[in-house]
Amino acid sequence: MYKIVEKKQLNKDVDFMAVEAPLVARNAEPGHFIILRVDKEGERIPLTIAGIRGNLVDIIYQKMGYSTQLLGKKEVGDTIEDFVGPLGQAAHIRDKKHVVGVAGGVGSAPMLPQLKAYKAQGTKVSLILGARNKEYLILKEEYAPYVDHIYLATDDGSEGTKGLVTDVLKPLLEQDDTIDHVVAIGPVIMMKFVTMMAKAHKRSIDVSLNPIMIDGTGMCGNCRVSIAGKTYFGCIDGPDFPGEDVDFDELMSRQSYYKDEEHVCYLKLKNETSAT
Repeated sequence: MYKIVEKKQLNKDVDFMAVEAPLVARNAEPGHFIILRVDKEGERIPLTIAGIRGNLVDIIYQKMGYSTQLLGKKEVGDTIEDFVGPLGQAAHIRDKKHVVGVAGGVGSAPMLPQLKAYKAQGTKVSLILGARNKEYLILKEEYAPYVDHIYLATDDGSEGTKGLVTDVLKPLLEQDDTIDHVVAIGPVIMMKFVTMMAKAHKRSIDVSLNPIMIDGTGMCGNCRVSIAGKTYFGCIDGPDFPGEDVDFDELMSRQSYYKDEEHVCYLKLKNETSAT
């Protein structure tokens, strides 16, 4: 059992949680993830580690499906059944002069430790945070000590530029020759178009992929991704990959495999909640 030490709501759909997990904390590096189960009958949920503080592992999750809704019902002092990690490969912190991080929605969480690492090695760091509106722009204050400039973009224009993260990225790549690398984390469709833009402007790019995962050890094969015509496993080869040759369309298609089952679970939770 793993104890929840801190919890706070970042917005109505997204929570922050700090879990006491000394062995995970001792070995985790930027880019690693964990898989948790809320209870013994629970689904295995992969979440990228958002930070390490002593024996605490910080996670940030969006309450979209049945299992993350159950996790959201947990409070400080409660315990989580399983908390396995660190899993995957650590992010590639490259020798670059000026890195631009592009984070969409809860992609802000796994981006933070990577940009911290870039800043620590002396790289200039810029950040573009994007969300549907200002309520969903998370971690702005936490990023402040580690980035040289933060650009904001919201779909409705409630904060920063009205539009997409690519609307902010395009002029930066056109006007600033010092930018030599991009890191994109967020919805797959966002990472696809950020990658296309980075390639068009001849900048290298890393992305953090989020295929469906079950066991987290490469045994089940659900997390297959195609890169330059070759098959990789997101859980053991990733989750971070060079973005240039990722088959994003295949990834988006595979992510929709269990939508019907997810809807059934959502209705189950809704019925359980209304009955209490």
